[in-house]
Formats: sequence, structure tokens, C-alpha cells
Amino acid sequence: MPEYRQLGRSDIRVSAIALGTMTWGQQNTEAEGHAQLDHALDAGINFIDTAESYSIPPRAETAGSTERIIGTWLKTGGKRERIVLASKAAGPSSRNYLRQDGSSPRLDARHINEAIEGSLKRLQTDYLDLYQLHWPHRNVPLFGSGAHAPSRGADGSEVPIEETLDALDGLVKAGKVRHIGLSNETPWGVSRFLHLAETTGRPRVVSVQNAYNLINRTYESGLAEFHEREQVGLLAYSPLAQGYLTGKYQRGARPAGARSTLFERGNRYQKPGTEEAVDSYLAIARDFGLDPAQLAIAYVTSRAFVTANIIGATSLDQLRIDLASRELKITPEIEARIDAAHQIHGNPAP
Repeated sequence: MPEYRQLGRSDIRVSAIALGTMTWGQQNTEAEGHAQLDHALDAGINFIDTAESYSIPPRAETAGSTERIIGTWLKTGGKRERIVLASKAAGPSSRNYLRQDGSSPRLDARHINEAIEGSLKRLQTDYLDLYQLHWPHRNVPLFGSGAHAPSRGADGSEVPIEETLDALDGLVKAGKVRHIGLSNETPWGVSRFLHLAETTGRPRVVSVQNAYNLINRTYESGLAEFHEREQVGLLAYSPLAQGYLTGKYQRGARPAGARSTLFERGNRYQKPGTEEAVDSYLAIARDFGLDPAQLAIAYVTSRAFVTANIIGATSLDQLRIDLASRELKITPEIEARIDAAHQIHGNPAP
């Protein structure tokens, strides 16, 4: 049975498993995207996540394609009110094709306003239930690239959080966005957004969308506490560590049609110690007679600080397997084995 959880301090309840969509427009066709949406909705999934940058890997010719696919599905009617729809505004990057004037994306009012208008048009809707900042506009670790990876604008500047929050406040007041969230964010960033909301009356963040999986549990240190104390929960992405936790890439394997085979974007999950860690979780699944993908997904969903676990699939068969993880209970015995493996291997793929 589907489970629903509160989205922050809002009046919205979202399915504990959300449907990720970033493959639609490259690995998946429009028809396949629509089929996944229909199946997810029938299975009780009401939370759909996308972004202006999708599909992934980011390319000028496919930017916005995922939102367009969702939009044509929504156009058939009767579905918008049944789903909680989330998208994201891109942070600073070299993706100047995202803006009409060819400038590098920024998290200031002009860029955020252009981003939301583009998303709403492609999605064929008047509002988003959740609008997220895809990554910060300041120097923070991003996508497993290390503590000193630059994430400022092309000119080296930062956009103050106050300025960004002002822009988001305008979208909420205009009725274009119901709630706001963060992504790829740090404890300092979350606390700053919350402080400004409390002291200035600007909108309060309801969620943080960060990577979280068996080989990357860094969210537990610092960020997880925000759920209990501030009701800002995790929208966990990459619960399968981009497929590495299924075991399909072990020993350098590259199955035909698989994501890392097609795009070689798995560097985050190819660091020293990762293969050994994955082996240990595959062994746990094997010992308990479980599908390794379902074990990895069920573990993430079972965490108390997780509001929703964002799964993604490139086929209906994969989606069915992933959704079946809802029937798997993480018993004390399974949890003890997972914690023992984590004690040895830690977080090799942050």
C-alpha cells in the first residue's frame, strides 16, 4: 500500500516514493515517460520531480525536454490536481543555453523569473507545488567533486541568499509556486534560509533534495536533524547510487543501454573503496534472499528523516521492481548487517 508523508510544515502529503524523470528525453521517449507516469499514478505515487535542466546528461538540444513530456501528459486533463509537481531552477554553470540572452544561470530575480516562466510553459500548468534551487550559488561541494569545487557564477560572484529568497517570495505571492525547497545544500545553507524566513517573513523551505544511499549517508551528519527540529525533510535522490548498488557495474561491467555505459557519468560512484562497499551490500541482499535494488531503495525509504525517496527507471519493468520495494521491511537483523557494513566502509561515494 502507498504511504504518504507530510511535506515540511505545509498541508501537502506526498507519496513516500516519488517518481524521478531525468531520463525522459534522452534514454526515454515521450510515450515511455507517459507510460511511467500512468503506472506511477495508478500505483499511488502522487509526487513527480523534474528540473529545467533535464534530461540528463545536460545538453542544449535536450534542455527542458523532460518538462515538456510531463506537460503533454498533463494536457490530457484530470491529472494536475492528483499530483504534487516539483521542478528546479538551475544554479550557476556554463549552461548558458538555459537563458534566452545566453548568460550563465544565476539565482537572482531575473534568472529565477525566467526559469519559472519557462518551466510553467513547458509543463503546461499555472503553478508548481514545490520549486527548488537545483544547487547553491556559492562555493560548496557539489555532486561528489570535493570540498573545494567552485560553484560560483562564471564571473566568480555569489548571489546572496537574501536576494534569492526575495525572488522566491515574489513567486509565492504571485501564486506561481506554493512552496520552496533546496537541493544539493549544506547545513549552513539550510539554517540560513530558515533564519531569514523566521526573521523576515519570507517563505520557509519545506525540503532538501540531496543524494542519499547506502554508499553515501553523509546526509545523516548535520542535515538529518533538520527534519526532527524544523520539519524540513529529505527528498532523497540517487537511492541506487546511479545503479551501482544493483551490482550491474561491478568489476568494470558496462551493460548495454545502462546509464554509465551510455554516458560515462558515474565518476561519483567509482571512487576507491566503492566497489568493496557495494559487494558488502550485495552480499546482504543475497543472504536475506532480497533483490539488491529493492533492499537499497527500501533502506532509504525507511529512514525517519526522509520525506520522499526519488526513484528513476528507464523501463516499466524497472519501475515495477523499484515500487515493489514498498513491501520490503527493513528488519532489525537487516539493519544490523547494514550498519556493520557501513561501519567498515563508511561513505566511499559522497
